[in-house]
Amino acid sequence: MLGFIKKIIPRRLFSFLQPPYHFLLAWLAAFVYGFPSNRLIVIGVTGTAGKTSTAYLVAKMLTSAGYKSGLSSTAVLSDGHKEWLNNKKMTMPGRFFIQKFLKEMADNGCSYAVVETTSEGIRQFRHRFINYDVLIFTGLYPEHIESHGSFAKYKATKELLFSHLHRCRVKYVDEQKLVVKPQSELRKLDLHRVKKTIIVNGDDEYAFDFLDFWSEVKSVYSFNPEINLENFYQKLDKTVLLQNFNFLSGQIIKADISGTLVNLGGQDMQLKLLGSFNAYNAAAAYAVGVSQDLKIEEIKSALEQITSLAGKMEMIKVGQDFTVLVDYSFEPRALEKLYETISLIPYNRLIHVLGSTGGGRDVSRRPVLGRLAAEKADIVIITNEDPYDEDPVQIINQVSAGAEMVGKTINNDLFKILDRQEAIKKAVVLAKSNNLVLVTGKGAEQYICMAGGRKLPWDDREIVRQALVDKLCVDKQQ
Repeated sequence: MLGFIKKIIPRRLFSFLQPPYHFLLAWLAAFVYGFPSNRLIVIGVTGTAGKTSTAYLVAKMLTSAGYKSGLSSTAVLSDGHKEWLNNKKMTMPGRFFIQKFLKEMADNGCSYAVVETTSEGIRQFRHRFINYDVLIFTGLYPEHIESHGSFAKYKATKELLFSHLHRCRVKYVDEQKLVVKPQSELRKLDLHRVKKTIIVNGDDEYAFDFLDFWSEVKSVYSFNPEINLENFYQKLDKTVLLQNFNFLSGQIIKADISGTLVNLGGQDMQLKLLGSFNAYNAAAAYAVGVSQDLKIEEIKSALEQITSLAGKMEMIKVGQDFTVLVDYSFEPRALEKLYETISLIPYNRLIHVLGSTGGGRDVSRRPVLGRLAAEKADIVIITNEDPYDEDPVQIINQVSAGAEMVGKTINNDLFKILDRQEAIKKAVVLAKSNNLVLVTGKGAEQYICMAGGRKLPWDDREIVRQALVDKLCVDKQQ
């Protein structure tokens, strides 16, 4: 519908009409499906990085504690009955899909809905008419700048979600955390009122900006030993009562190939997840558990059981004598954190397959990605990712330029291969014993987005498995 309207209305007029169009569509979708978020405890997760993993950890933790939970995220969708990989190629699906999906969660008897909420979704009012109860801010740094116009506008868009919390209606739940509509004021005494809560990564430089929004309860998690509750409380609006402000102190004790040992709130936890960034994701989930009155032993047990999320530091094994990891990271800061994490894995040579998305998305990061890969990897293979309507060869050349600037040379330790399957195959063929092959940019995404809206069915993990099987078969024949 939007594509048709774009064609018949002049661009300037379309830009003017776009916000009310999105708003009305959001209202209509919620109306059609009966405003389903009023029947669920809704937890929204936003930030530049970490939101997908955090949303997954939160949903799994709540389910483990005995509360049926739905999940809408970049990687995984769950309606409370079944779970499947997100095949929509959208982190926060369109208004009619998300409202219908929330209705399915409610109809399936879910107590909770965990919704990964993006700046693109917020800009198109997909968050409006979703009655949020808990909002999590994982952190902020530049991304989608071309789309938003500036970092300030990108940040302001994220903040719209937090200002929206004040509009959200009060909910009451029973002992099973199922939303109940009280029939009288007396009946409310038998129910539990869900408090509107903001949970913030206290180590992010924009933490106070997001804490300043209205909420009934505020929670902060931090791994900085120099920060404590008083640091935050003194800077907050004094209408915030101390008893409604929670501070979760964390410490990363040990990180190795087996996982990450952390202390959260004085409780040691052995996470099966690799990397310090997952300690932050776990801390956010822990804070949600506390806000929802889960027992500490329930939180600990759940978080310690969770293994890697599909397409997030996912190790692919078919019997080869080298390591292959598939990861969703596609942005420079996330890639830097990924490189820190793989330093925990013993290897003697790194082969990195990567690309960059098209559609005008963050063009400036393309040479930066190439430079980072060239600085860290022994061999860099640049390939197609999601070109949309851009020339994929041009995107590859822009990424390659960054790698060449720091000394990589074409067809020596730098390869440009348009076909992503061939690029992955090249990496696997080049890999030797104790090497590490890293394939980034798509993770468990189920499509490559091509020109004209065409979607090519895809799964990096399956392509890697096939390449590994082919290599092992060839090796056995030799």
